[in-house]
Amino acid sequence: MTYDSRSAEVSEVVAAIAPLLTQFAAVAREEHITRAAAGLGIPQPTLSRTMARLEADAGVPLLARTGRGVALTRQGHTLLGYVEQALALLERGLDEVIEDAGEARGKVAFGFLHTMGPEAVPELLRAFRVDHPGIRFQLVQASASVMLERMRAGELDLCLTAPLPDAPDLAVRALDDQRLYLVVPADHRLAGRRRVRLAEAAEDVFVCMEAGYGLRRITDALFAEAGFVPKVAFEGEETDTLRGLVAAGLGVALLPAPDTPRPGTVDLTVTAPRAFRTIGLAWMPSRPETAPVRLFREFVLGRRGRLLHPDPANG
Repeated sequence: MTYDSRSAEVSEVVAAIAPLLTQFAAVAREEHITRAAAGLGIPQPTLSRTMARLEADAGVPLLARTGRGVALTRQGHTLLGYVEQALALLERGLDEVIEDAGEARGKVAFGFLHTMGPEAVPELLRAFRVDHPGIRFQLVQASASVMLERMRAGELDLCLTAPLPDAPDLAVRALDDQRLYLVVPADHRLAGRRRVRLAEAAEDVFVCMEAGYGLRRITDALFAEAGFVPKVAFEGEETDTLRGLVAAGLGVALLPAPDTPRPGTVDLTVTAPRAFRTIGLAWMPSRPETAPVRLFREFVLGRRGRLLHPDPANG
């Protein structure tokens, strides 16, 4: 018999006996079928037939009859050790998923763009936990496409994303507009200006996010609207890295404002076309929603217009 066929045979046996293991463990603890049946709330003949079926499926004797009771055979003792481990793991797993769904101490798997991480998301979580201190978060920073893929796979409950996806399986709500600036080195010819048209940088070399990132799709659309295809010298995954490249004089960029000023760069307001991206919340409406996810989703939606600009009283 090959390894694969042996593995398939064992899998079939496991599938057959798995529902019987709780009853087997009860019989092993009581060493008496009648008492075990009473504890399980099933008729004694039913439990006797179940044990006979379990032995037949396993192909080895698991119980030895001793007068009015039963005792485990050597094979039965071996199996019981694994059964108890499996039942304990199952109980722990159920405890975890029940706790994750609990309103007081549940968990939310929340994805967001890298650029939302330094300030916006920490402030959002801080404000939410004022009223819900026990709810835990699994945080994932990724590109928009990766987040949506992970959400569809069941790994994320909610995500902050841009641009807003247009897909029939997703619910999406716009929350805030974030202005994008033309970022130039401090000694750039446009650095003394406050406002520029994007077309004025058409001859410059740009540093951009890598293809596939939501911000890259947005900036490419803005370049097209301005009437030019940029000369791209460098592509990156982090806006902070792109700002560093601008500060080093290696190009200009179209980016959201930083949370803290970056020496050596100047942010210029773009007057034409209107340069911004809309940040929104996305989720899977067809998926069952736990209480913590519902509470956090409603809280985030209530921050519309204040996601990037929180109330002064809240910091």
